[in-house]
Amino acid sequence: MQPRNMSMSGVVDLAAVKAAGEAKAKAEQARAEAARQGGGGAVPPSSLVIDVDEAGFERDVLQRSAEVPVVLDFWAEWCQPCKQLGPLLERLAQEYSGRFVLAKIDVDANQMLMQQFGIQGIPAVFAVVAGQALPLFQGAAPEQQIRQTLDQLIQVAEERFGLTGIAVDQATADADADADMEATVPAGPHDALLEAAVQALDAGDFGGAVQAYRNVLSDDPGNTEAKLGLAQAQLLGRVQQMDPAKVRQEAAENPADVTAQIAAADLDLVGGHVEDAFGRLVEAVRRTAGEDRDAARVRLLELFEVVGPEDPRVTAARSALARVLF
Repeated sequence: MQPRNMSMSGVVDLAAVKAAGEAKAKAEQARAEAARQGGGGAVPPSSLVIDVDEAGFERDVLQRSAEVPVVLDFWAEWCQPCKQLGPLLERLAQEYSGRFVLAKIDVDANQMLMQQFGIQGIPAVFAVVAGQALPLFQGAAPEQQIRQTLDQLIQVAEERFGLTGIAVDQATADADADADMEATVPAGPHDALLEAAVQALDAGDFGGAVQAYRNVLSDDPGNTEAKLGLAQAQLLGRVQQMDPAKVRQEAAENPADVTAQIAAADLDLVGGHVEDAFGRLVEAVRRTAGEDRDAARVRLLELFEVVGPEDPRVTAARSALARVLF
């Protein structure tokens, strides 16, 4: 099981998956066997999001992928971008109501799976369809783009592998929704603004998200959620209009150009290459002086905010920055 390089357009390559016909036949056989054994009935909504480890991977992912696409979310507790992506994927799993199942994999507890998938940075998202492992995307991405990827995954899974998803027990879903409404916690003073910021971020309105987070911080400068959200919205807003190939070519051809290195570092981080982003800017600080050095240092500190202070890669990069500064 050797996944290809990840990108938001990774699902397009599903047409090239070898032995797709064989995989489809196996999927149909597995579904028929489940039906003979009385399986294949409606499942509760809680079954749409599962935690998976190495011991249960074959049962919970490979076997399940014979009847429904399984989306894999590789995450870790210390990964700040994971804390925004994870709840979004969970919400979409419920919204898509059985068209895919979300399997969450803690990389700290499942290093072997991380290595088998060749993951260089998290969050990283794959899919398994009829036993075939497929890369979807890595790093931060707006909700609209993620929806497009999921829609494409579902369409191809149905057309090429005959996977139409699983039925969800609607009565249980309605009961869960009613319970959630009854258990709703009273909104805090900034919850409405934070929710507006998240919605703007998911919609790709990065300017609106930046303003909403700044509104929170103007009243509550220490708000951790707003600080993290602001840093992420600013980063996504910067890379939105970039031509990745051009940015990376300019950075490679002009190692002394701080502006080029800063832009490339932004792309590195959005792509999930955290160490590359940090190392690029530490090197820029080391090689420069004056305003250029300060610009690289400030951007590095901003990217620290995106990843989060508890991330060990931030700790290591802070030490490297201190060494080149002093």
